[in-house]
Amino acid sequence: MSHGLHIEDLTVRYDGVTALDRIQLNIEEHTTLGLVGESGSGKSTLARVVAGLIVPDEGIISLGEEPLTKKRSRAQRKKIQMIFQNPDASLNPRLSIRQLLSEALLFHGIVRRSGLEQRCLELLARVQIDGSALDRYPHEFSGGQRQRIAIARALSVEPELLIADEPTSALDVSVQLSVLELFASLKQELNLTMLFISHDMGVIHAISDTVAVMRHGQLVEINSKERFFARPDTAYGYQLLSAVPKMPAGTYSRRDTP
Repeated sequence: MSHGLHIEDLTVRYDGVTALDRIQLNIEEHTTLGLVGESGSGKSTLARVVAGLIVPDEGIISLGEEPLTKKRSRAQRKKIQMIFQNPDASLNPRLSIRQLLSEALLFHGIVRRSGLEQRCLELLARVQIDGSALDRYPHEFSGGQRQRIAIARALSVEPELLIADEPTSALDVSVQLSVLELFASLKQELNLTMLFISHDMGVIHAISDTVAVMRHGQLVEINSKERFFARPDTAYGYQLLSAVPKMPAGTYSRRDTP
């Protein structure tokens, strides 16, 4: 068994309604799986189950050779980190950036107090935020900068799997590009294993190695990125691609700093 993520027969029900129906999915180590599908298809539910935020009714989730328990241990929670669409969901507005990063580092025993500041500065540098940000608060930053800080916080505990749930959709287009470029560089630099959710096919094409398609709580297609974008196996996959607007050449060529 590889050291990636493995899901078998994962099922979630809400009040008798099946939100996830016997999901079977593998994400190989050091690869990114892009998860697509219309709103309400179950993408975010799957992400939250993998992150341990929702307990499934049935099924097995394993990271490498270790099955993840329904009640995750501290060590298991450390291995999977999630980045949300709105960074305000993960950044406590009452804490400074120093406190936000230090909290995770100390909780999981990543560094001693004597090494906290240096580690915090390294994390900010990794996401291209100046070290002077340490004693400022989330509301003092733009949306793109807050998302970068949220990424730094997720990376602080050195997770084995990073889940990104629509991490660019709340940002302006030019800022989306710079954050997406950050994800791409981090993927290369850190050999990340990622589950990346987006409704934006351009984002999925840029970041993914494999594409999985969800519809009505089921996985209806899994393909390499190249195969999916050239010739999807399902009519629904074609429908998703045909809904992508044709943008003028050069629309995404500009690079702005958030």
